Amino acid sequence: MQTNLSEQSRKLPRAEEADKILRTCVHCGFCNATCPTYQLLGDELDGPRGRIYLIKQVLEGAPATAQAQLHLDRCLTCRNCETTCPSGVDYHNLLDIGRAVIDQAVPRPASQRLLRQGLRALAPNPILFKTLLQIGATFRPLLPRGVEAKLPHDLPAPGERPVPRHARQLLMLEGCVQPGLSPNTNAATARVLDRLGISVIAVPEAGCCGALDYHLDAQAVGLDRARRNIDAWWPHLESGAEAIVQTASGCGAFIKDYGHLLERDPVYAAKARRVSELALDLVQVLADEPLERVCAATDRRIAFHCPCTLQHAQKLGGAVEAVLTRLGFNLTAVPDSHLCCGSAGTYSITQPELARQLRDNKLNALESGHPDVIATANIGCQSHLNSAGRTPVRHWIELVDQVLR
Repeated sequence: MQTNLSEQSRKLPRAEEADKILRTCVHCGFCNATCPTYQLLGDELDGPRGRIYLIKQVLEGAPATAQAQLHLDRCLTCRNCETTCPSGVDYHNLLDIGRAVIDQAVPRPASQRLLRQGLRALAPNPILFKTLLQIGATFRPLLPRGVEAKLPHDLPAPGERPVPRHARQLLMLEGCVQPGLSPNTNAATARVLDRLGISVIAVPEAGCCGALDYHLDAQAVGLDRARRNIDAWWPHLESGAEAIVQTASGCGAFIKDYGHLLERDPVYAAKARRVSELALDLVQVLADEPLERVCAATDRRIAFHCPCTLQHAQKLGGAVEAVLTRLGFNLTAVPDSHLCCGSAGTYSITQPELARQLRDNKLNALESGHPDVIATANIGCQSHLNSAGRTPVRHWIELVDQVLR
């Protein structure tokens, strides 16, 4: 489409990038066909094409409004539209640019600011987050239903984590909320990799990946977290660590974007690009490893929920399913497997009604094949789907860990 950015917009650091993305869009509307919020609300402005127009208008000089902000807030950033788009529109980066411009021009109500600041203060702090989870578990019967549902139920104990002992070594991002919500995930990962002759090295100095801040009105803070992680990982990478593995696909998608997001940083551009190249989702590590040698065959009936950050952002749809099928798991069919479950980082908290509808629709699809358990690859999806109290949801590596010989 044709563009005519305003003089003010042309001064933005990412003005040229925004203009290029806008010109890529041919406004065909194929994206709306696979957009979860458009399917629920039926409003053009709650689909990718409409949101692109809103951003275009603001960048061309139209006033930013609270209504435009709402339509951008309702976007899950699931990136389903990017998978569908025949023109290759880089929608999520345009959305980041547009959100930053509109959020700067339109102050949020106090309630929204407090909620977002609270999430930014709580979630990236694993110790504080885990402490509050423990307090919540103690007082579970007294909590409102909406809060109680978000607390984890019947978590498996983490079990032993092997001491690093192999020449092959991988760094692993421990994550922010995952140690509290699913403490067995990283321990199970370490056990499986250890049996394959790969040691996992935890780097405590590496904290939150930065995605939460970046997507909650604090892009500069999110990029600072990225820089701190790069500094923490760099000495280990120089010492021979093969890669940085993530067990949460949401974190992995953001880390793989470090190189792009920091490409204009003269100090970190090269390092960020290298870190993004070495960032691997767990399935990328295990796909070519001889799992059959260390795992017993199983025919357990499971449904796999492929997170949006795995299939649309990282383009790894079908990879986990292939690994699980190799090990004998009986994967049930999942209708509309491309659609988002509604978790989307903090979306289930900032947009609870839409998130609940999407969650229930996703569970209906996942349960249509009557699985014993649902597996996924992202802690946000796992927690959100589990909040319904229906079929239990686990990270897929925990199921592999259970069939270790």
